[in-house]
Amino acid sequence: MIGVMSVSRTATRTRSTSESTVELELNLDGTGESHIDTSVPFFDHMLTAFAKHSLTDLTVRASGDTNIDAHHTVEDISIVLGQAIREALGDKSGISRYGDALVPLDEALAQAVVDISGRPYLVHSGEPAGFEHHLIGGHFTGSLVRHVFEAITFGAGLTVHVRVLGGRDPHHIAEAEFKAFARAFRQAKALDPDVVGIPSTKGAL
Repeated sequence: MIGVMSVSRTATRTRSTSESTVELELNLDGTGESHIDTSVPFFDHMLTAFAKHSLTDLTVRASGDTNIDAHHTVEDISIVLGQAIREALGDKSGISRYGDALVPLDEALAQAVVDISGRPYLVHSGEPAGFEHHLIGGHFTGSLVRHVFEAITFGAGLTVHVRVLGGRDPHHIAEAEFKAFARAFRQAKALDPDVVGIPSTKGAL
């Protein structure tokens, strides 16, 4: 286990298209420090919450065609974040693998379950009718919440279940979802001193 603990679980990735430019650095064994500037303020808020509650140090600098829509920039950042998580996890030796969190935010309540399985799969449910059309902060469409989880899940190779169990305010609902995901991911990525090697009967994740 000493050898596993000494491995640096970090990644630096960039992505540049005609729609956006993304520079991202992360450290899975950080303290939750973040420096986020995505040009989409509500997404800055969500990524800051993800870093803080998952104990992942995260730096994101991004710009894009937000004069058209926030969609392209948010999507590309999420793709890069997923890829960086996969890279930083390495062979996944010594990890807990599973995480589960139930997080309230005032009237909103969300649950997330994460399996660092190597098999990308997202189950996302419970957002109230009309949530996907709401502009949170006037610029971040509610539908982007699911889209962010899709991109991270597929980029990182995670199995993720996210359920909204209650809520009225769209800001609270979205933030509860991100925080629940962060807390579940924190548990799943954690290095467990009782785990020897890769936590799978297959011998690979």
